[in-house]
Amino acid sequence: MSTILFKHVLREPLVHFLALALLIFAGYGLFGANADSKPDSIVVVAPKIEQMATLFAKTWQRPPTADELKGLIDDYVKEEILVRQALVLGLDEGDAVVRRRLRQKMEFLNAADAEALTATDAELGAYLKANPATFEIDPMLAFQQIFLNPQRHGEAIEQNAATILDLLLSQPATDPASLGDASMLPPELALTSKSLIGQTFGADFAEAIDKIAPGQWTGPIASGFGPHLVRVSERKPGRLPALSEVRDAVTREWTNAKRKELENQRFAELLKGYVVNIESLTNAEGNP
Repeated sequence: MSTILFKHVLREPLVHFLALALLIFAGYGLFGANADSKPDSIVVVAPKIEQMATLFAKTWQRPPTADELKGLIDDYVKEEILVRQALVLGLDEGDAVVRRRLRQKMEFLNAADAEALTATDAELGAYLKANPATFEIDPMLAFQQIFLNPQRHGEAIEQNAATILDLLLSQPATDPASLGDASMLPPELALTSKSLIGQTFGADFAEAIDKIAPGQWTGPIASGFGPHLVRVSERKPGRLPALSEVRDAVTREWTNAKRKELENQRFAELLKGYVVNIESLTNAEGNP
């Protein structure tokens, strides 16, 4: 039974790959056994070989052959040598693209450290309470609106709006659809978040109708299109959700905040090792 199992294991592609990687790694170690003692040594560690092979397998949907894996390692060694030589020659200096990439790499290290942190429920709850505006659930409103086209009514628009409002208040059975002017705007909205209403009618309009008591026609209220008569039929106030409702969002924002905090702390420590002198513009231009 053990012999059959052993033969089955030997047929596994992963076993072949690991054995191949170890042989190549051992070969490099054999020919460069004393490399570690030299300042300019290049060591291609086993995890790096595994990373290269895994990336190859994801790209080509198969493990690399021995020659392909050796080619990947050779290319990595070539890249490492050329990068080191470029740094010795100072080719990175004054190159905006290289500087930006190096900065991004450093910021990525900070981000990776932050991603590894795990927040407790107490920390997430405290962050939620400290940042209510980020996670607050919008008020929701349901309303009807009658639009008056400024181009059609001209200077009489305020008087016409007042006349229609008096009619609606004195004769509640009047059909609102028979009044006002046609437009692409919805004459009635079911419960909709305040932010979405703002996207359609404008933020000022959404803010104004959020202050209207439900049940009665009022107005005119201006939007980006013109004046409206409005009747709010239902309103649900905004609220701060429980942590269980927004855990993923809170975790994401907490992690981002920790990343920025770590980045600022590490930069402050690095800054201590430098003296920064900033020339005035007049001195730089040679002016007195």
